[in-house]
Amino acid sequence: MAHRPPTISAWRPPVPGIAEVFHAHFTDHAYPAHTHDTWDLMILDDGAVDFGLDRRRHAAADLSAVLLLPPGVRHDGRTVTAAGFRKRVLYLDTTVLPERLTGKAVDAPILADPLLRHRIHRLHAAVGHPGEVLEAESRLFFVAERLRFHLEAFQHRAPGREAHRLAVELRELLDARVRAGLSLREAAAVLHSHPTHLIRCFTQTYGLPPHTYLTGKRIELARRLLLNGQRPADVATSVGFHDQAHLNRHFTRHVGITPARYATPVRPPRLNHH
Repeated sequence: MAHRPPTISAWRPPVPGIAEVFHAHFTDHAYPAHTHDTWDLMILDDGAVDFGLDRRRHAAADLSAVLLLPPGVRHDGRTVTAAGFRKRVLYLDTTVLPERLTGKAVDAPILADPLLRHRIHRLHAAVGHPGEVLEAESRLFFVAERLRFHLEAFQHRAPGREAHRLAVELRELLDARVRAGLSLREAAAVLHSHPTHLIRCFTQTYGLPPHTYLTGKRIELARRLLLNGQRPADVATSVGFHDQAHLNRHFTRHVGITPARYATPVRPPRLNHH
């Protein structure tokens, strides 16, 4: 059977804590034993993989499970069937998960958790779109929270009486930074709260997460500028979108037409006078 080269895409998103995103389809590849300085967080989209971690072998074929390989620990990996496997990997630095959790991850590197798998899938979708940094940062915090639930039985705190106050204060920060944007780490430092707690308080109060709220504010501003006659390409960057394609995607989803069509002058209908 002829060798089929792997299909690979890799990039570093502008999201604190994510060192690399790696998507690959391997048919007959075998990784030699190696280590990473980062956490290797992997989901399978197809196929099965066999891997060794710290002198123990593991087999993974459950597409609803998650693989977590800790930093500094020897591991390898290889295909199991002729069809190979497709995987998506996030390499996370130790600001996301501390190295002290390494031992727990070595003991149980395969996490049977469909909720965690879904959160990682949504995070991959966010990092795949330039400009979605606030959404990706938000989703990364919830992935990290779920990983800590497995590794140290961490339980999140439900929003309490402070929820409305924190939500209002976060909204004020977002309203003041519509164009420039705001990172969750910045907001958490200003408001002295954990990012995931902030998101829960905001969502409970306003019915949508902070990144969705900010996108809506940018669309609102873009509509005004477009009706003032500004070009879509200029509007996109002036209201905080990554580029015109980023504006087009969100604007069409919100308004139903592209920014260019929205800004096209329409003559009012002529009235017939009898």
